[in-house]
Order: sequence, then C-alpha cells, then structure tokens
Amino acid sequence: MSYEFIYDTFVLCKKHDLKTVIVSNGMIEEKYIKELSPLVDAWNIDLKGFREDIYKKLSGDLETVKKSIQIASSSHLEVTSLIVPGINDSLKDMEEEAKWLASTDPNIVLHITRYFPEYHYHESPTSIELIDQMVEVAKKYLKNVYRGNC
Repeated sequence: MSYEFIYDTFVLCKKHDLKTVIVSNGMIEEKYIKELSPLVDAWNIDLKGFREDIYKKLSGDLETVKKSIQIASSSHLEVTSLIVPGINDSLKDMEEEAKWLASTDPNIVLHITRYFPEYHYHESPTSIELIDQMVEVAKKYLKNVYRGNC
C-alpha cells in the first residue's frame, strides 16, 4: 500500500472515531512514519533478526527497522520476531534484541514466533524448546513477551 492511501484512509478513520493499526516490516522512511504516527492507534512491526547481515540477506536494513520501532513506540507497539532455524536462532542475538527493545520501552510487546516450512525455505520447524528459551531470555528485559505458533 502507498503512504498516500494509508494517510488519507487513516485521516478518514479518525474523523469517524475508528481505530487504526499498521502491520509492517518496518522498512518505512522516517519522514513518513513520523507523519503517520499521530494517526495510528497500534503498530505491529516485524523484527526479522538483530544483526545487519540477516537484513542484508533479506534486502532490508536493520537500522531503518530500529528507527521505525523507536518512532512507533509512542503508540501501542507490538514487535514480532519469527525465529527461523539457521538464520536468526541465536539466544545471544535474542538477548541483544530484548535489551535494545527494553531500552526503547520495556512495555513493548514482543511475540517470539515459531517458523514452519513454507514457500522457498524448507528448514524444519523451529523447536518449541528454543522458542521457550528465547521467551525466558527476553523476559529478563521486557514485561510482555509471548510465544507464537506453538
């Protein structure tokens, strides 16, 4: 969806007292996320890993996503991290992610979600044990951590 469509639609939603939510990969230019933020009641931003090499592999930019999370944290914000075996399954990385999120706002909701094989990637599903370990690591820093797809 284009920024203009979202902006115009959300302005109309606010006029009619409707709630607005954006689910995003966080690759939003800072100018646009700042303009949208006053119109957004809740965000869900995917954080696909906490290392730049993960984002390079996915043709994204970790710093852009982090900036989006910081700006969106002025509203209700939930972050989703899909844990994919062999890509972003490091407990150390999860600890760094949770520490950073908590430094932004310890009330950010974090969903640590289990991967299942789909489309082009056919690794085995993420183990529930690993998801549970990651949840425990993240709970050391964040108040609201949940496991998903388990």
